[in-house]
Amino acid sequence: MPSLDIHRPGMDDLQFVLFVVALCTSGLSSLDVPEEMRVEIFDRCWALIHTDPPPTEPTKRVIDLRFGTEVTLEAMVETIRSRLTEAGITILTGDHPPSEPTLPSTPAALPLIERLWQLYPPTDPSDCSDEP
Repeated sequence: MPSLDIHRPGMDDLQFVLFVVALCTSGLSSLDVPEEMRVEIFDRCWALIHTDPPPTEPTKRVIDLRFGTEVTLEAMVETIRSRLTEAGITILTGDHPPSEPTLPSTPAALPLIERLWQLYPPTDPSDCSDEP
């Protein structure tokens, strides 16, 4: 079962925030964070970069950090860690099998995919969902 130590995640702060926020909005039933806390973490992170209320529609609950600052990122890391620590959660665990791609690659991306296949041929032919 995959796990993530929130105090030593083995990734930089930006990846950590994006990963945890994505987990909070994923709807994974196997994640060991209660749904109410997931919503709270997302809403608190949202409030650090927006003045409007967080979206309620699940598909719009995405945080775009391209326009944030280093201070905003640090605040999000602290928000996530402090809230989870207060709840006694120091390691996030969950289990989710890989899902099938929802969209095929665009035609414009196919030449790049073909070149990547030449450089890094797939070991299992069934791994090639966009094979021409």
